Amino acid sequence: MMAVLFDFSGTLFRIESTESWLRAVLDEAGITVSEPELTQAAKALRVAGAQPGGATPAQLPAHLAEVWRIRDESAELHRAAYTGLSHQVPLPDPALHDTLYDRHRTPAAWAPYPDAAEVLQALCERGIGIGVVSNIGWDLRPVFREHGLDRYVDAYVLSYEHGIQKPDPRLFAAACEALEVDPAEVLMVGDDQAADGGAAALGCRVHLVDHLPTSERPDGLRAVLDLVD
Repeated sequence: MMAVLFDFSGTLFRIESTESWLRAVLDEAGITVSEPELTQAAKALRVAGAQPGGATPAQLPAHLAEVWRIRDESAELHRAAYTGLSHQVPLPDPALHDTLYDRHRTPAAWAPYPDAAEVLQALCERGIGIGVVSNIGWDLRPVFREHGLDRYVDAYVLSYEHGIQKPDPRLFAAACEALEVDPAEVLMVGDDQAADGGAAALGCRVHLVDHLPTSERPDGLRAVLDLVD
């Protein structure tokens, strides 16, 4: 293998819990609610699928179906999709829906998987090119910088910057071009067969990891090192 492409959410990084997400914006706004109220609201947001990187909507409202389908093609669509889902849940202040969206774009809302740094460093030491290919509506580079992982990444290919989203093979092709590698010499690592599996259409090898909390997946990325050998 000449290069490895990684998905972002659920692969290299994990979003904070819905409870932590909601608590952070309530604290920032100086709004106090009881623990049962917070737990109930967080559960409702989780069921609604309002947290990017979190659970998918249990039931997608008809009026959001189209924007949800193409949400990762632009920053505007991404915000519209997720704040639209969030607005299904009553919150103490309507402004909190936008604040929640803004919170998920901050480095503090994300944690790298325990073995992410180790695996990325080992790939770099072996001379393997590293790219990040993500369906996303905002610039995730600051997250990598804040957590010390940016030094390992050679190219970022983000759906909203290209106007196309996985599984469209063109997004993976853009990553291969950025790394100047043949797709046949590339491994795509992700947590979503439907999206990340699109790399196979180019001839890339695909490896899937489990989308789990960081505490439940301490070494899920280490198999990548065996696959590139």
